[in-house]
Amino acid sequence: MTAPTQFDRRTFLKVSALAGGGLLLAAWLPFGESKEAMEKERALFGDFTPNAYIRITADGKITIIAKNPECGQGIKTMLPMIIADELDVPWSSITIEQAMADATKYGQQFAGGSTATPQNWDPMRRVGAVGRQMMLAAAAQTWSVPVSECTTDAGFVLHAATKKKASYGSLAAVAATLTPPDALKVPLKDPKDYKIIGKATAGVDNKSIVTGKPLFGIDVSVPGMMYAVFEKCPVFGGKAKSANLDVILKEPGIKKAFIVAGGTDLTGLLGGVAIIGDTWWAAQSARKKLVMTWDEGATATQSTVGFAAKAKELGAAPPIKSLRNDGDVDAALGKATKTVEAVYEYPFISHATLEPQNCTAHFHDGRMEIWAPSQNPSPGKALVAKTLGIDPTTIDVHMTRIGGGFGRRLSNDYMVEAAWIAREAGVPVKLLWSREDDLHHDFYRCGGHHHLKGGVDAKGNLSAWKGHFVSYGHGEAFSSSAGMSANDFPGGLCADYSLGYSIIESGIPTGPLRAPSSNALAFVMHSFIDELANAAGVDPLAFRLNLLTQTSVGTKSSIDVDRMRGVLELVAEKSGWGKGPALPKGRGRGIAFYFSHRGYFAEVVEATVSKAGAVTVNQVWVAGDIGRQIINPSGADNQVQGAVLDGISEAFSQEITFENGRTKQNNFNDYKLLRMPQATKVEVHWKITDKDPTGLGEPALPPVIPALCNAIFMATGKRVRTLPLTKTDLSWA
Repeated sequence: MTAPTQFDRRTFLKVSALAGGGLLLAAWLPFGESKEAMEKERALFGDFTPNAYIRITADGKITIIAKNPECGQGIKTMLPMIIADELDVPWSSITIEQAMADATKYGQQFAGGSTATPQNWDPMRRVGAVGRQMMLAAAAQTWSVPVSECTTDAGFVLHAATKKKASYGSLAAVAATLTPPDALKVPLKDPKDYKIIGKATAGVDNKSIVTGKPLFGIDVSVPGMMYAVFEKCPVFGGKAKSANLDVILKEPGIKKAFIVAGGTDLTGLLGGVAIIGDTWWAAQSARKKLVMTWDEGATATQSTVGFAAKAKELGAAPPIKSLRNDGDVDAALGKATKTVEAVYEYPFISHATLEPQNCTAHFHDGRMEIWAPSQNPSPGKALVAKTLGIDPTTIDVHMTRIGGGFGRRLSNDYMVEAAWIAREAGVPVKLLWSREDDLHHDFYRCGGHHHLKGGVDAKGNLSAWKGHFVSYGHGEAFSSSAGMSANDFPGGLCADYSLGYSIIESGIPTGPLRAPSSNALAFVMHSFIDELANAAGVDPLAFRLNLLTQTSVGTKSSIDVDRMRGVLELVAEKSGWGKGPALPKGRGRGIAFYFSHRGYFAEVVEATVSKAGAVTVNQVWVAGDIGRQIINPSGADNQVQGAVLDGISEAFSQEITFENGRTKQNNFNDYKLLRMPQATKVEVHWKITDKDPTGLGEPALPPVIPALCNAIFMATGKRVRTLPLTKTDLSWA
């Protein structure tokens, strides 16, 4: 990848004149860094690259560029809201335009890890504030009055003494001649003066989505476009040896078919057969007549059954490596009033995005043009350049709206496949995976096995915790997003605590899935916490609050215990925890909390379990702390509700299994997602704290799974230690 265009760091912002008397504001700001870090860097050698734009034309039209990919998390609406508020223009007057993928202009363009808000909150405000200051300066110069006497309101500059008023559009040409102010010193609005930030705002694409207008990658249409399918080895990492291409080429509507050699990197271009046709249906129909010979490789010997046997073997032995060892856990367990031992397990699961992986590519005039629903397009561009051996500056990537990402589209395998096939085809090609492709060639949320032993003292407090985590990878290294860190909960909250791990050798591709690691670890840790509370005879809420107030707390934990107590107390209040009449047999409530991706969330689930074992979630209460500002309450509530339903779906029935190195599940008939009748009311409450705002696409998911499982225990007396719920007989008499 070539180095970004360099700019003088002494100039934080630059303005340019547009044809017709308009203004283009380009901002040089290091997104994701604090004001203090920016001030420090400003004194050092180096350069900025522009990463946000405001366009104001003479006729008053204002366009804000949305720099990040949009995959349903509301970023295309939320980030421009920040700019617009500081710019002091009405939201109704703004046009939002999706940026191209271009790191030389926009810096990091990324959707993942709930990072958009923490990385962009301060820089986006400063972009808007600089624009507002330039309008004030332009008006002051035009009217020959001090800038301090001018104010702004709804896209106009006002001068009270002379009652003069000028629109931003009329001032744009003058503003384009001015030197922009220092972005680090420009005054920002007092939150009490926000007019857009903090107001529920509909997504900018909502109308287009509900009326079926083309926005998504799957909707892309280019003149002269053909359609492609790509058959890869069903065993991960396998290679194509031969195919009956002569038969395929005789099928109706088929233009080309060829073997792609590919490589060994599971995140890159793998070997297989590309089939190109006039329509996707023609290509997919021809594909069904493929007769392939594969070199399946070593992963063909791996299976879910084999993994389970190995996990049992490793779990019975000492861990291969220690992650954390506080105090003397064995001695503490020996002194415990009561001890509990348990094995918890969770499966591999798929992202199962509603929009299957797809990409359109066209190699023409020495350039590669790509339309991709990617969460992380810059590495995709680099992957295409490296794999095809072309200059990355000759690659143009259009960022389309993404029909569900959840971490799957952080990998760009479908992008490099489309680019390779399009270059071979010589015409624009849309590659579209089938649902079966999507389930068979995912980067799965990794499975895991936890062997736990815990103790409580005579006062009913947690006194010892010993964990042996059996996960997947190679040697001593975890597979992608398959690990657990020394500081993961409850590390640091128990004086006598140990955590070790062992590795099952695996060739299964894994990767981040909404709230990576946390989405599984929360189930294990907060289900086991409930077991310990039950053994101690202590209310599950009280047990957790006690855990967060023990004398050792805060000295070694990465959790801000005050913030966590705050959301626990809030969700208990809003749900009426411990109040009212006792629930009847078959109905229960569970509680859990988790810190994930900078967010503090606690949740209560009420569930009913029929005598036959069928589970119904009656309601979920959520309390979240993501700092001092909820930028778009509508989007925030939507993200929390979606995360909760996503977690319930994972718990109910999601499971990917393997046999002979192949994924056994094929489609939504055997990989079942939550259905509409299973959805439930999700009541969201916010705990506002004086902290920088953070993202929330992910942190609301982890607590709901253990809260649900704990509710099931309260309803039936049966403890869920293995996911999905279909693995446990929940019937009761």
